[in-house]
Amino acid sequence: MTRPIARSGTRRRSRLAVLASLAVLAAGVTGIPGASAETATGGKQPVIGQPRLDARGCARIEKDLPTLADWPKVSSRIKKNPVDEWRIKKILAGMTLAEKVGQMTQPEIAAITPEEVKQYGIGSVLNGGGSWPGRDKHASPQAWLDLADAYWDASVSTRTKIPVIWGIDAVHGNNNVYGATVFPHNIGLGAAQDPCLVRDVSAATAEQIRATGQDWAFAPTLAVVRDDRWGRTYEGFSEDPRITRAYGYEAVKGLQGRGPFRIGSDGVIATAKHFIGDGGTLRGVDQGVNPSSEAEMINLHGQGYYGALGAGAQTVMVSFNSWTNEELGITEGKLHGSKRALTDILKMKMGFDGLVVSDWNGIGQVPGCTNASCPQAINAGIDIVMVPNDWKAFIANTIAQVESGEIPMARIDDAVTRILRVKLRAGVLDGRKPSERRHAGSAEALEAERLAREAVRRSQVLLKNNGKVLPLAPGSKVLVVGKSADSMQNQTGGWTLTWQGTGNTNADFPGGTTILGGLREALGEANVTFSETADGVDPAAYDAVIAVIGETPYAEGVGDLARRTLEAARLYPGDLAVLDKVAGKGKPVITVYVTGRPLWVNKELNRSDAFVVAWLPGTEGGGVADLLVRGKHREGYTGKLPYSWPKTACQSPLNAGDEGYDPLFPLGYGLRYGQTGSVGTLDETAPTTCGTPGGGGEATEDLELFNRVDVAPYKSYIGSAENWGGTEIGPDGAAAHAEISVVQSDVNVQQDGLKATWTGTGPAQIYSQNPAGGTDLRGYLNADAALVFDTVVHQPPAARTVISAHCVYPCFAEVVATSLFTGLPVGTKATVKIPIACFAEGGLDMENVNTPFLVYTEGAFSASFANIRWVPKAATDPDARKCSDLT
Repeated sequence: MTRPIARSGTRRRSRLAVLASLAVLAAGVTGIPGASAETATGGKQPVIGQPRLDARGCARIEKDLPTLADWPKVSSRIKKNPVDEWRIKKILAGMTLAEKVGQMTQPEIAAITPEEVKQYGIGSVLNGGGSWPGRDKHASPQAWLDLADAYWDASVSTRTKIPVIWGIDAVHGNNNVYGATVFPHNIGLGAAQDPCLVRDVSAATAEQIRATGQDWAFAPTLAVVRDDRWGRTYEGFSEDPRITRAYGYEAVKGLQGRGPFRIGSDGVIATAKHFIGDGGTLRGVDQGVNPSSEAEMINLHGQGYYGALGAGAQTVMVSFNSWTNEELGITEGKLHGSKRALTDILKMKMGFDGLVVSDWNGIGQVPGCTNASCPQAINAGIDIVMVPNDWKAFIANTIAQVESGEIPMARIDDAVTRILRVKLRAGVLDGRKPSERRHAGSAEALEAERLAREAVRRSQVLLKNNGKVLPLAPGSKVLVVGKSADSMQNQTGGWTLTWQGTGNTNADFPGGTTILGGLREALGEANVTFSETADGVDPAAYDAVIAVIGETPYAEGVGDLARRTLEAARLYPGDLAVLDKVAGKGKPVITVYVTGRPLWVNKELNRSDAFVVAWLPGTEGGGVADLLVRGKHREGYTGKLPYSWPKTACQSPLNAGDEGYDPLFPLGYGLRYGQTGSVGTLDETAPTTCGTPGGGGEATEDLELFNRVDVAPYKSYIGSAENWGGTEIGPDGAAAHAEISVVQSDVNVQQDGLKATWTGTGPAQIYSQNPAGGTDLRGYLNADAALVFDTVVHQPPAARTVISAHCVYPCFAEVVATSLFTGLPVGTKATVKIPIACFAEGGLDMENVNTPFLVYTEGAFSASFANIRWVPKAATDPDARKCSDLT
């Protein structure tokens, strides 16, 4: 269930006031205009038409965005055509219920064959991040085309002959495809403040998609990010809704092409995502709760959609987040089940006539639903359901729900009408097979190095340049250090070849250039020495040191920081160690920071004479070197911060216009050549965590232990007679003893859980522990907290099973959970809530808790565990377990 939001008192301002305050802040923000608080009045629904254009014919980043009193009617560039509507109606009239539901079903390519596409009349397929034809990461463009043709041939062999469409997460280029040029992630494009550049990058991406045979890009992301702890921060263009609105317009134009009434011959179907408010969740928790008022949704989180829908976006993807603020009477909960959001607002008020698609198994998060059954989501307004694996059960369930009247036939007909409308506008209904289309199989279309390199140059932001050390003179002799200097994996980030962007090597990017490679091009091989760890080298022997450091890849909630600080040195301690080896040695240190968000880097800044934010530049690292070395790009650094940069380690959320706004570098900051900035010696003190961990007061925030990955300082372990001291579960989610094994599993979303299987050959346990020792967690007892976790029982326990918490063994307390697990339905997700008071009553020393979660059994048992945390007030929830029942 969705919990009420924590009271925040006066600390949190109305975001309408925030927008108005931008005008006041503008005087101190380099290059960013202010916003006005003009209000739409007169009692009529506001109408948003096409944007004003700049001298190059691209949408302007407006100085003023009027404050709207209601959701606006958005005038799309693509209008309804009566002839098209007549044709769609005729096709629909000849379809059976099974054929209609087939059109609404979207399986994943690894879970469906072309023959099954034909058998079930499937309307669309998708490939997730890290899914390729034949499960081959290095699949050739021809292999992609061959599979696209096979699906197309199967679909047009059905009775209806309606072609299938294939959707792909092409979020910074066609990033799933081996050999494709990968552009900077959206956060970097936001720094460029150039809607025309976004249009050009999107148009190039569309050609890349056509080269491999897909029809549909799941882009652009239109999140207005308010808390940089969110693991998807880099997918948002900016915290500034004015940038997001202009970019949304041009991204859709670039993807869909210039056709005046339909998608152009060079274009693909664009997706405005994720509707709505995914960038505004509390504490930046992925798929969490957005507590915005309706006015804030309209004027802040809605802005990107006004641009995208105005440009003619034909699809909208629903967001995983909830929209809940009980104080304001907003109880929509999961947006996948919100008729108010998807039908009343998006389709009716805003006038969207394209199709609404769910996110990956998103319907399964709606209370009372599963991944294979959710009439509420369809009735809410979802037209295509992304159901990667359970699609056969979904089809059967949905047909039965229509036949029983649970889903009205009129809703089905509306959904299929919208699907056919988009296919017609995209040219699919009358088009040729993928291999016969423009750009099919084109190596030239996949390669866009020149544009990508320009985007890298335009996106970098110079934060510090003491002594005007940059640009370096040609021929300078430099020492290059740091883990990201020669790492295509780090500079491309998440959503690149694999879902998380991990597991890649430089060899996986045959056409790309690392930052080190770019420096060797610019300065000459003989003038560049590389030592990743800076061991055994003397910085004094060089003209300068270039340290390339920063974040490592992550995607979605895996990148969430939650209660962790924004301190880069704690997240990536090796970076500071490298800087310590080269700083203060008499030669200037230039730090290039590769990152998906602003982090607290005071320690790194203090050790750097110059500091460049390169964001996640993609495959063309040479664009970074272009500006480090004086050369033909004399305009130098032009990028401006699209997000405010924190002054302290717990300064999040941090957005222009917030009360007490005091960043280290404000929204829009960025130096040019010749400017040095005014950064002195910065404070380096920081807490180990943010929020209230416990203590003698009352905890107010969740204590997260495992959320897709371990949440520091906690780590996951298994223990048994083989090693009761504990074997740490690796970053791949795997560990094994003879008595117990663990692998990654899906509980709520992709790979968010740990599946533990006890063999029954001996007792064993899985647990979460702080290896540094115990912590005072009395505040959670005082706050009526509960241990909460999501679980799927695969095989009920065959012997006594307990859940325990430890206060440094042999100090511990346990509850018997045998009947709890045997009472849960097999194969279905359940959320378990055990009051912390049960452990306290059992003798747990609440001032010294080092193991807040442990499951132990003495026999065969198998279950997945996800989203493990201690939650204040959860013990008072109606579905919380009673201590008396756990014996």
